[in-house]
Amino acid sequence: MKIETVVNAEIELLTAIKKSDVLALDTILHDDLLFNMPDGQTITKDFDLQTYRSGKIKIDSLEGSDQIVNIIGDSAVVTVTVALNGSYDGNPINGVFKYIRVWKKTGKNLKVIAGSCVQLA
Repeated sequence: MKIETVVNAEIELLTAIKKSDVLALDTILHDDLLFNMPDGQTITKDFDLQTYRSGKIKIDSLEGSDQIVNIIGDSAVVTVTVALNGSYDGNPINGVFKYIRVWKKTGKNLKVIAGSCVQLA
């Protein structure tokens, strides 16, 4: 696995999030995904996709920076800082968040199998 492949997968993921592209997210996220939210809640792929389908989450702007990629066998661990503006269920989401994501090669594709994010001060 090449770093460029993972960087491109991250770009695809952020683009899908910005556009609320449920079909792309369904392809990118592993069926057994577990993701820890800043409030400590652990969500699944189904929960995440339903959030986008329902229109509860709206992303106005999203920009990643300070990305670090470590390749470990058929997996990759990525950290990235994301400046995010939008809303969830009518409540504003504005801030800078630090994400960590684990990507795993499954067949020909990379899929997110785990992740977590915290809001930075």
